[in-house]
Amino acid sequence: MKRLLPLIFALCLLPAVASAAMPQIELAIHKHALTAEVAGNDADRMQGLMHRRMLPENRGMLFVFPNVAHHGMWMMNTYIPLSVAFIDESGVIINIEDMQPHTRDSHSAKKPVRYALEMNLGWFRKRGIKPGMKVEGLEKAPPPR
Repeated sequence: MKRLLPLIFALCLLPAVASAAMPQIELAIHKHALTAEVAGNDADRMQGLMHRRMLPENRGMLFVFPNVAHHGMWMMNTYIPLSVAFIDESGVIINIEDMQPHTRDSHSAKKPVRYALEMNLGWFRKRGIKPGMKVEGLEKAPPPR
């Protein structure tokens, strides 16, 4: 058992190490500050928040898409219930969808968007954040790759 402890410890750190590789930016919506990891390449966008067991309050993941389109999200292999805000190129929230863990239900933008911001389920609602509000700080996001 003693020899297994380092391996178990390393495996527990793996998700944290993987997420540490993504850049982080500070954003604000309706005077509410948050920190977002930026999924700006295909591998990070495909991985998203899969396999994580928790997401700290006021932290999320910003997906930066290489093209403006009707992007969609799903929750396969995702343990955390999430809300996603679909955001257009100028930073305006188009729609917000609630998503349940381990489902293949597609949640899509109602108009073409450049970004999607995933937060804990209900995060936007609890703060009175609604479609039409602007996300500040998106200009700090690295360009998609």
